[in-house]
Amino acid sequence: MSFTQQYYVKERLSLNLARLKKGGKKFEIIIEDPDKALELREGKDVNIHDVLQSEEIFSDAKKSELAKEADIQQTFNTVDPLEVAKKIIRKGEVQLTAEYRKKLFDQKKRKIIEYIHQNAIDPKTRLPHPVKRIELAFEEAKIHIDASDTVSWQVDRIIPKLQPILPISFSKMRLKVVIPTKYAGHAYGSLKGKYNLIKEKWLNDGAVEFEATGSAGLKREFIDLVNKLTNGEAEINDLGE
Repeated sequence: MSFTQQYYVKERLSLNLARLKKGGKKFEIIIEDPDKALELREGKDVNIHDVLQSEEIFSDAKKSELAKEADIQQTFNTVDPLEVAKKIIRKGEVQLTAEYRKKLFDQKKRKIIEYIHQNAIDPKTRLPHPVKRIELAFEEAKIHIDASDTVSWQVDRIIPKLQPILPISFSKMRLKVVIPTKYAGHAYGSLKGKYNLIKEKWLNDGAVEFEATGSAGLKREFIDLVNKLTNGEAEINDLGE
């Protein structure tokens, strides 16, 4: 079960907690930084001190009731609070406050809107929809965001609901670019790290030729950057999708 699938709880929490129930006993810790707790669950190298509000192991954190040392030892084979905390986070349930759950929903919504902005276009203008226009369409269509599902899965479900309000088409850009000699080194280096460039070829005069591919939503941004890096002297040809 993923981290995001475990923060739905019926009780109203004032603390971000991690909880493990084992052998009829309950062990809880108070989480200071839920983002780092998520990273720890995913196996990343995280300083446990940055995750915890305190090093105390509770049987009931809301009542400030500490777990018995004998129960901790029997369950975890150690009484080291930091080691115990790691095990609770990795094997238990992470329960988050309504405030933090809202933060996760808002983050996922922003990612979905940004994905649509970068990868979809208006089929009439062949340009990406502005972020604000997509946000307003979300409101009008009453789009529901699920923080526990991936962006790509939700986009497939959301697009049909948006299309009666916002014409959307997903397409790709494919541009052939030739950068003159005097700009080739710097411009190519700047573009290579940011965009997908293929069929690169250095010409005899020192110019560089390549094709740029990616989502259609990046097309205007890419062309503007190429023109900026070359003072408008680059040759850009649209090869279609």
